[in-house]
Amino acid sequence: MKATFDAAGEVLVVTGGASGIGAALAHAYARAGGAAVVYDVQAPVQDAPGVEHLMVDVSDRAAVLAATDAVLKRHGRIDALVAGAAVQPRTSVADMDPAEWRRTLAVNLDGVVWAAQAVLPAMRAARSGAIVVFASGLAHMGRAQASAYAASKGALIAFAKSLAAEVAEDRIRVNTLFPGVIDTPQFREANPGDERAHWLATTGIGAPDDVVGPLLFLLSPAATMTGSTLSRDRAFSTEGDA
Repeated sequence: MKATFDAAGEVLVVTGGASGIGAALAHAYARAGGAAVVYDVQAPVQDAPGVEHLMVDVSDRAAVLAATDAVLKRHGRIDALVAGAAVQPRTSVADMDPAEWRRTLAVNLDGVVWAAQAVLPAMRAARSGAIVVFASGLAHMGRAQASAYAASKGALIAFAKSLAAEVAEDRIRVNTLFPGVIDTPQFREANPGDERAHWLATTGIGAPDDVVGPLLFLLSPAATMTGSTLSRDRAFSTEGDA
């Protein structure tokens, strides 16, 4: 039996959805009949019917709360949140600038916390909702010159599990996705030249659309779990994923 995702009448907030995986998801959600609202500091790479873009720095709690209030006033509901906004500087620990370290955690970790805080009241009132947090294999395996990014993703895994426990009685599901090695603007910036060639020769590099199916599953009623991790790593866990 062929499963079809139906988002008719529902509203999704995607952080970091101006390009890459977030954009692919927002477009797919809109094609499925829902309204997708993207929070990003970048302009969208491509506009699409049913997808709205708000210029929001997710590290700014007040901005996230204001944007979410605007979404609720316009749509009256928020059914799902996918927290994908992230930065990935390449700096050694010895050379790490305090401002860069704090900015990485502010976007990658604080941004997820503020987005979750913003959507929870509406989800609790509806006694329904799905939240998906992006993690990374680097949280487990680490990587030279990626300590800030890896640390933020490790913290997010613990945060998502804790949040899932807090909101389970409200029938809100919180799960974590490991998207694997995906060819996004952020991946290319963090993996220039020979490093990108390494990924091509070992695990291969997926496209943003490859992650849409797993995400739509986690947002659907078929995903009855919470506090769980879905890993789309092409069975190359020992090689790490981005």
